[in-house]
Amino acid sequence: MKRILLGVCAAAMLAGCANSGTGAVPPRTVDKVDLERYQGTWYEQARLPMFFQRNCKQSEAHYALQADGSISVVNKCRDAEGKWQEAVGQAVPQVEGKTDKLWVSFDNWFSDLLPGVAKGDYWVLYLDDDYQHALVGSPNHKYLWVLSRSTELNPEQRAKLLEVAHDRGYDTENLIWRTPDAEMPKQ
Repeated sequence: MKRILLGVCAAAMLAGCANSGTGAVPPRTVDKVDLERYQGTWYEQARLPMFFQRNCKQSEAHYALQADGSISVVNKCRDAEGKWQEAVGQAVPQVEGKTDKLWVSFDNWFSDLLPGVAKGDYWVLYLDDDYQHALVGSPNHKYLWVLSRSTELNPEQRAKLLEVAHDRGYDTENLIWRTPDAEMPKQ
């Protein structure tokens, strides 16, 4: 558990400095996210390689809209042995009234120590009309998550999400795909 929290801290710090000196043109985001419709469970289908998820074979995120407009975040990661780890945090809009770009911070010692620094970019790059598929990334193109409401994507959905990610400037060749349930150990 300590390793995942340390990794989340490091990633949040790096993502908070996402555009510092990269020269990359930030990707286009969706116009607006209906946070009520967005809340719930999202299954990670794929992601770009990153330190804090290096041992994750399956990941999921649980979002819940709070009365103050923030979103509670519970990220879960299942490793090759089938054990789950989780990180708890909160997301808030980067600009009041706009919901396409959020700051995410996690409850840990690093966030307590440096609350203004220990936050990561969460930009919603694509969201289908039914809120069943989404792309989320960072403005420097280093982080990308392919998300869906179900644990599997059909070939057409996968192709569409890869096309959009590529169009937004992300390297889709290095994506790490979710390990199918059938390949995971039984618990």
